[in-house]
Amino acid sequence: MGMLDRKLLRDLRAVKSQALAVALVMACGLAMMIMTRSLMLSLETTRTEYYQAHRFAEVFARLKRAPDAVRAQLAAIPGVAAVQTAIAVQVSVDVPGLAEPAVGLINSLPERGEAELNRLHVRHGRLPEGGVATGELAVGEAFAEAHGLRPGEALAAVLNGARQGFRLSGVVLSPEFVFEAPPGAALPDNRTYGVFWMPYRELATAFQMYGAFNAVSLSLAPGASERAVIAAVDRVLAPYGGRGAHGRGDHPSDRRVNDELRVLQGLSVAFPLVFLGVAAFMTHSVMSRQVALQREQIAMLKACGFSNRQVGAHYLRFALVIVALGVGLGAAGGIALGGALVEMYHLFFRFPHLEFLVDTRVLFAAAAVSALAALLGVAGAVRRAVRLPPAEAMRPEAPASFAPSLVERLGLGRWCGTPLRMALRNLQRRPGRSALTCLALALATGILIVPNAFRDGIAHVIDFQWDVIQRQTVTLSLAEPQSARGLADFRHLPGAVWAEPFRFVPVELRAGPVTRRLLLQGLPAQGTLSRVIDAHSRQLRLPERGIILSAKLAEVLGVRPGDEVVARVLEGRAREVAVPVAALAEDFAGTAAYIELHALNRLLLEGDRISGAHVVVDRARWAEFTAAVKATPRLAGCVIKDALREGFRRTTAESIGLLQRIYLVFATIVASGIIYNSARISLSERARELATLRVLGFTRREVAGVLVGELVVLTLAALPLGLLLGSGLARAILTTVNTETVRLPLILTPANYAFAVLVVAVASAASALLAARKVAGLNLAAAIKAID
Repeated sequence: MGMLDRKLLRDLRAVKSQALAVALVMACGLAMMIMTRSLMLSLETTRTEYYQAHRFAEVFARLKRAPDAVRAQLAAIPGVAAVQTAIAVQVSVDVPGLAEPAVGLINSLPERGEAELNRLHVRHGRLPEGGVATGELAVGEAFAEAHGLRPGEALAAVLNGARQGFRLSGVVLSPEFVFEAPPGAALPDNRTYGVFWMPYRELATAFQMYGAFNAVSLSLAPGASERAVIAAVDRVLAPYGGRGAHGRGDHPSDRRVNDELRVLQGLSVAFPLVFLGVAAFMTHSVMSRQVALQREQIAMLKACGFSNRQVGAHYLRFALVIVALGVGLGAAGGIALGGALVEMYHLFFRFPHLEFLVDTRVLFAAAAVSALAALLGVAGAVRRAVRLPPAEAMRPEAPASFAPSLVERLGLGRWCGTPLRMALRNLQRRPGRSALTCLALALATGILIVPNAFRDGIAHVIDFQWDVIQRQTVTLSLAEPQSARGLADFRHLPGAVWAEPFRFVPVELRAGPVTRRLLLQGLPAQGTLSRVIDAHSRQLRLPERGIILSAKLAEVLGVRPGDEVVARVLEGRAREVAVPVAALAEDFAGTAAYIELHALNRLLLEGDRISGAHVVVDRARWAEFTAAVKATPRLAGCVIKDALREGFRRTTAESIGLLQRIYLVFATIVASGIIYNSARISLSERARELATLRVLGFTRREVAGVLVGELVVLTLAALPLGLLLGSGLARAILTTVNTETVRLPLILTPANYAFAVLVVAVASAASALLAARKVAGLNLAAAIKAID
């Protein structure tokens, strides 16, 4: 071991606590980067393998009804490799032990052989046997787990108005339903919504559709144009009530996985960038302090024959040791957290298996990024060490020139004790260093704002979405649109307090080259149950002409109030109509478009018809109400608001909340590390001055007061800046993770600010206490000794 290596070890031992603080800050940023990038790799790899193994289709279409002969026309479209037709119908399901009615989407299985596309993965049991009427169903895993259903258990469903009993043959997974959610819903409701499969013959017979289909999936030949195939499919299916074909990218399940990947992508950049930037600043502070305190050692090294390159490399190795420690801790933390967090995705993504895969590329990238951050931080200090002439370095730095501080010149000095005046003069003497320390403390405050902004955003979404916008108890949907006179039937259900009608129609909205498919919601002009609310929490009145878009949908389409969008109706008579955008509504789950109910029926060239009703139910008569709904054959759907709220809490809110708690721990570590590092550097730089004060007769308490006073003044100055900085940082990070599926608003509460201030205050007090104890242990003789 060479002389410089032994010196390096001694230097590291001397500043081990500060080096560890820098390494921990670096490790927090790297752990988040490794965790999120590895989770992305795990999701992408698992999805790709699952899609390939089970032959997930690439183009999908729904229609009213078409004869099986149309299948040949679809197969003849240039670029189509395989076609699979099926029947898919939504029914009411009665699950034993569940008081509320559930909704099931029943899909047909091929009459003969294995499915060509969208093959099922059997988790338990087997698929229903075809050929004879067995009364068997296969159930999706999410619904089965929500109710503890196993093969062999019984349930009932209402098929085309007739109640039938079924027995479960197996629990399955499908690449079509990696994310199971009700049609048009952005959030899962596994308790009251499930997906089922049964033989084609039985399902077709029940709905008088034998020899026909209403759903089609296609795969593409290599090099085929998806857009051209979709256009051709639409032309073929138009006479049969085609509702518009779409590619895999617009498939609700696949889009939800893509949204999650986008969230992870944003988090893998935003937080690590902030933390590594802080680590670079801390490395710069530590190394600048080392060079300043080792002027004489640098001079002696050069005098003894060590070159500038060797001296510079010595201090670079000092920084790289910190990097190595940070990378080691960050890699271990990121892998451990990622392995635990991958289980979280089983809450709403249903794959046959989902294993945590460590992205080895990101490990090397993490090391490179950390080294770059450290080198940027240490470059200035190393440059000063290399350029320092030996003769100049042998002399101590010239004493600083002190002058009355601004506070004293303003005549306020008499209100300050001697230690505080000395602290203020020292801060003014080094304005650049004081400003950087203040900025570091502001960052420590600001990063604490971000995690709690996630928490408060979740709480706001829950209240806003399911209390302010949706005031109904349940939403009941009819199997087919009916006359508006049927609203009276909803209002006469047992326990129904009030009911308001709605009409939902699938449409494609287009503005320029951008299109989005969704349910156009026809509501009363100023309803009281399902309300349209703007960004200022004011209810909007639906105009007689025009539509109201959610703010996110308007952003995606690139339109604003006054612009026009083209609405293509995908149900009934195919029409394209240009409609003006009247206003923008606030919404945090999915995207939405609203239109006045009568205006929608006029747009469809139909009379007053409704798709269902939003209903307020007397909780004391809930059992009577649910029993009546189960006994109503023409109802095809029952969505319970509380079930949606609970589904959001168990899935999206739980996943974001878990990430929030991890980031909060990291942010607290980083903030404490910044504050502790600032206090120790200040103590190291002023050790000789503080010892001189002790020799001149100042008490330990007075000397400690000088040091603590500086930290207090800087902390008080940094807090307002930190709160402002944290607010901007929270806004930027939330913007990167918001998707079309779920968005979190920026909610900054007094409790959030108070928590950040409290953590900084506690960390500052603890750091000040440690620094004060170090002052008591100063070696007075050694501290005031200088080379003449």
